[in-house]
Amino acid sequence: MRKGSYLFTSESVSEGHPDKVCDRISDAVVDAFLGHDPLSRVAVETLSTTNRVVLAGEVRGPSEVNAEMIDQIARHAVKDIGYEQDGFHWQHMAVENYIHEQSSDIAQGVDAAGNKDEGAGDQGIMFGHARRETESLMPAAIHLSHAILRSLAEARHSGAEPGLGPDAKSQVTLEYLNGKPQRATSVVVSTQHDADIDQDAVREIVRPHVVNVLPQGWMCAEDDFYVNPTGRFVIGGPDGDAGLTGRKIIVDTYGGAAPHGGGAFSGKDPTKVDRSAAYAARYLAKNVVAANLAESCTIQLSYAIGVSMPLSVYVDTHGADRCDEERLSLVLQELMDLSPRGIREHLSLSRPIYARTAAYGHFGRSPDPDGGFSWEKTDLVEGLRSAFHI
Repeated sequence: MRKGSYLFTSESVSEGHPDKVCDRISDAVVDAFLGHDPLSRVAVETLSTTNRVVLAGEVRGPSEVNAEMIDQIARHAVKDIGYEQDGFHWQHMAVENYIHEQSSDIAQGVDAAGNKDEGAGDQGIMFGHARRETESLMPAAIHLSHAILRSLAEARHSGAEPGLGPDAKSQVTLEYLNGKPQRATSVVVSTQHDADIDQDAVREIVRPHVVNVLPQGWMCAEDDFYVNPTGRFVIGGPDGDAGLTGRKIIVDTYGGAAPHGGGAFSGKDPTKVDRSAAYAARYLAKNVVAANLAESCTIQLSYAIGVSMPLSVYVDTHGADRCDEERLSLVLQELMDLSPRGIREHLSLSRPIYARTAAYGHFGRSPDPDGGFSWEKTDLVEGLRSAFHI
């Protein structure tokens, strides 16, 4: 973590943002396959535009998840988000499905066979991060950006704010002094709204959702509080801007406050290390910070397609002198099997828990009773403290 004084900004987008509509549909398809067969292989991409959704990708799984079911999955996702507009309506949109069988060449590299363990579904690098800025051990700017939009979405779904639409974005800039966040210097919120609501009215609808989310005394000056800066946001969602799965990877992770390996999460089953290893890296980093071994921790994992164990496990505690980083890397590998199979089993990832991750971040959420967000648990804390005698 950088010390000194500076400004840092992160953004979030709502469940109704065009790219998030696509993430939701793709992850709902993953859930359908895993719900019928936990060993399904899924890599599904979605595109959305005016009254049209297009799906493509590769799968291997039960025949029950057929074209008709996938059509209904897409429509249900769009309906649940709240799109019943002329330009994008769950009932009237066209759904085109180009999903096909997984490549046998990829399958033979991933599948376990004989003495060969299950291999990674692709090569790549994945990062995990945690820091002691919020209760969830997430960077503060992305945590607050998500919370503002979740508050607005809850008000829209409950009927408390019927004039709001599903599409929205937020952005929070924080001032840091001596490396710690002190206040917001600016807040930006753009939200879709009914045509008969003017900009001033939208501003007053949004204001309490910002004030209530920010810590007391953190609200920015009035001139730095921007709501719908263009003045009008009636046409939104995929009707206003085409969406694609996997285009909001920084929103999904740490808001730019930590490195990103480049791989998207949504639409992928947990044999894909883009997803599962990024979850594992967050899990390990969070446990390191929760164990009080560091104020901040970044972990990088790397994999080769078809190879089971990571090629490297890099740990950075950002200057903490409470433990040796090389030894910490070894201890973490003793506490958790970082093969794709080991990650999937340790975190119980082969279950339908992914549609809920598609908006408001994959990290910093509370673990669910059914196993959702299992990578947010801190059940390695005792093992880490014991290993380092604290």
